[in-house]
Amino acid sequence: MSNDKKLKIRLVRSINGTSKHQKECIKGLGLRRMHHEVVLQNNQTVRGLVAKVSYMLNVEEA
Repeated sequence: MSNDKKLKIRLVRSINGTSKHQKECIKGLGLRRMHHEVVLQNNQTVRGLVAKVSYMLNVEEA
């Protein structure tokens, strides 16, 4: 996989009521609040974090 691929990740559900581990995953992705959007490299680390909290995110290729 090429390193120039990027993912656009947006937080679409609130982190209220989630576990500490899930909150740390969201923070690790750089998301701070609802509807906040970040663009990150498409690598195994990022995909792993996204997989843990996928129901809270909207992910698309950038």
